[in-house]
Amino acid sequence: MAVTLLGISGSLRAESSNTKLMREALRLFGAAETAEADLRLPLYDGDLEAEEGIPAPARRLADQIAAADALVISGPEYNKGVSGVLKNALDWISRTDVFPWQGKPVAIMSAASGRAGGERTQMMLRASLVAFRPRLLQGPEVLVAQGREQFDAEGRLINDRYEKTLTALMAALREEVRRQGLAAGTAIDHSA
Repeated sequence: MAVTLLGISGSLRAESSNTKLMREALRLFGAAETAEADLRLPLYDGDLEAEEGIPAPARRLADQIAAADALVISGPEYNKGVSGVLKNALDWISRTDVFPWQGKPVAIMSAASGRAGGERTQMMLRASLVAFRPRLLQGPEVLVAQGREQFDAEGRLINDRYEKTLTALMAALREEVRRQGLAAGTAIDHSA
C-alpha cells in the first residue's frame, strides 16, 4: 500500500510562498500519492451550521485528512499569528463528526516575509492542533525567511540550507509513517 500524503497551505494566493513550500515538501517526501487541500471555505458561523449543516467543502477536507497517512501544513504569518484561512479550516473540521487528525503524523512549516520565517505562526498552529491530537513532529523546524525570494521560477527552493532542513523534516515524517504502519500491522510501500 502506497503512502497517501495531504498538503495544506494556509494561503490562498496563487503565488504563495507557503503553497510553494508545501509543494516542495510533497516532492521531497518521495514516493507517495499526494493531494492538496482546498481551504476556500465559508467563514465559520454557528447559525450557518445549525441551518445548513457542515458545508460540503469542509466535509471534503475532513475526509481528505481522514484518508491521508500523513499531512504537511505550511502557513504564513499574518499579524504575528496563523492565517485566518487556516484557523477557519480548523474551526470547521472541529465541527465534523469525525476526528480526522487523531494519531496522524503532521509536519508543519512556514514561509514569511520577515526574518523569523513564521516562527509565531508555527507556535500558534501547534497550540491550535493540540485538541485534535495528531502526532506533531517536533522538528527540524522549517522557517523560511524572506519567503518570496526563496523560490525559483519552477517553485523550487534556491537556498540549500532550507532544502536540506526540509528534506530532513520529510525524512522524519516518512519514518513516523513507517512506525505507525508497523504498529498497526500494515505494510506501507514507500517505493510506489
